[in-house]
Amino acid sequence: MKNIKLLNRISARLLLAAVFLLPLIAGVTVPAIAASDNSSGALYTLTNSASGNEVLAYYRSANGSLSFQAAYPTGGLGSGTGLGSQSAVILSKNNQWLYAVNAGSNQISAFAVNSKGLELVDVVDSGGVRPISLTVYKDWLYVLNAGNSGNISGFAIEQDGSLSPLAGSTQPVSNGGVGAAPGLAQIAFSSDGSTLVVTEKTTNLINTYQVENGLAGTPVTHASSGAVPFGFAFDRHGHAIVSEASGAVSSYQIDGSSFSVISPSVVNTQVAACWIAISKNGKFAYTTNAGSGSISSYQLGEDGSLTLLNPVAGSTGAGSSPVDMAFSVNGRYLYVLGSAAHTIAIFELGADGSLASIGSVTVPAGVVGLAAH
Repeated sequence: MKNIKLLNRISARLLLAAVFLLPLIAGVTVPAIAASDNSSGALYTLTNSASGNEVLAYYRSANGSLSFQAAYPTGGLGSGTGLGSQSAVILSKNNQWLYAVNAGSNQISAFAVNSKGLELVDVVDSGGVRPISLTVYKDWLYVLNAGNSGNISGFAIEQDGSLSPLAGSTQPVSNGGVGAAPGLAQIAFSSDGSTLVVTEKTTNLINTYQVENGLAGTPVTHASSGAVPFGFAFDRHGHAIVSEASGAVSSYQIDGSSFSVISPSVVNTQVAACWIAISKNGKFAYTTNAGSGSISSYQLGEDGSLTLLNPVAGSTGAGSSPVDMAFSVNGRYLYVLGSAAHTIAIFELGADGSLASIGSVTVPAGVVGLAAH
């Protein structure tokens, strides 16, 4: 198996070398995708193509604009259809590694992020069927598999960014591994890494798993404040901010096995609030409303309380179906994927939490997930 993995890595590196050498032969310079400071960086999304999944990389300039740089094969297959999840592609905290799901081939791909772009370093089985969401804390990565009965499974992140399965880490979701998976949406570590959280859309449940030495315990189920809990993120104080596709956002205190509601279902009057992003300064939370073509803004209290600021803080257009979001590393720009419009909309964040539209770029149909540095 080790020999096979080594051969796969060598083949991947030869392929990526060709990606960079061909433009040079043709006299075209491929700009580096690196963020040596907070003024520029990169943004990544997934094609999710069933014929061959790729990570699409975009250079982010100091003024927030995006320019396409390169497509990097993941070595796996996408599903060819929407994943209905958050965090299909993620960056490690230090932006050294990028991880992506291959929902069609039940795999996870690992890339090194360097001055020349991305380098594929590993492709591993996800430990289940149809991986849709990833989360990283220190040297651990967990995946949410949404196919068959559904499960979560953990991996150790090695020094070269490759992944090694953690024995005993695979756990079921609320159904105990029996029957069909209950409409899974996202997995994420709590801010301190002590807990894993999973949202279930069709059961209106939020699962928590206590983590010890990287291993997740059995799931504990909690009723969501509102219907259809979907995407979520943790604020600076460790509170979980959860979107509800019924058109609201709730917040929770999650501490080990304890679970309590802070702000229950703060309605935004929009349709299908599904994805969440929190500003880098920790003051504001945003949800995309897939059915309304809008972004709603909320003020975040230090105690995790939510106050609706603007039900339509930003617009991506009627029928655009905004889904995934990502803030630039300096917190100045919010990027929003319009799944039906096939665009990434760009907004500049104001000091008061307002969003100003400053343009967009076109992306291929079917892309999923956003990650930025």
